[in-house]
Amino acid sequence: MHKTRLEAFSDGVMAIIITIMVLELKIPHGDNLDTIVHLLPLFLSYVLSFVYVGIYWNNHHHMFFAVDKINGKVLWSNLHLLFWLSLVPFATGWMGENHFAQWPVVLYGIILLMNGIAYSVLALILMQQAGKDSKLAKAFGKDWKGKVSVLLYLLAIGLAFFNTKLSLIGYSALLYYGSSLTRGSKKNCLTMKRIDNQD
Repeated sequence: MHKTRLEAFSDGVMAIIITIMVLELKIPHGDNLDTIVHLLPLFLSYVLSFVYVGIYWNNHHHMFFAVDKINGKVLWSNLHLLFWLSLVPFATGWMGENHFAQWPVVLYGIILLMNGIAYSVLALILMQQAGKDSKLAKAFGKDWKGKVSVLLYLLAIGLAFFNTKLSLIGYSALLYYGSSLTRGSKKNCLTMKRIDNQD
């Protein structure tokens, strides 16, 4: 089956996720800076989650750029990823409303971890369907970066039990790591697409 509807549906879900998050930023009842300062934790949580969702959208786009056809397993694994992404607004709001308290930060990290695992599962199923000699499999290789990111998420979650600030620094550092995955996957997928077109 063709991938067009899956990509359109995924784009729509991610757009709704971002919309839900920004709607959590309530207009302050006041005209002084103190009312804005009170919203700062929620705003910072929104920025962090916005970038995370943006990275997943980019990675998802570049990965499916190298895919020609999909099957039922791909549809369900993609829904699995979207399920965990849809929980990001809840965790974002809880963490911001409670000013980065321990358990909200832990839950936020767990949801980020499950998103990472779900994305890796989707990539694996796509590679299995396409074959080990496909352009997608060659672009991802053994996906060492994806495996390392799971370990880094676990480390960042563990830090929340000692110091939530360190945990948040870890989540923020993983943004750069995730963006490097985006650049790498884009470069590899575009390269393999050119080779495929030349053939």
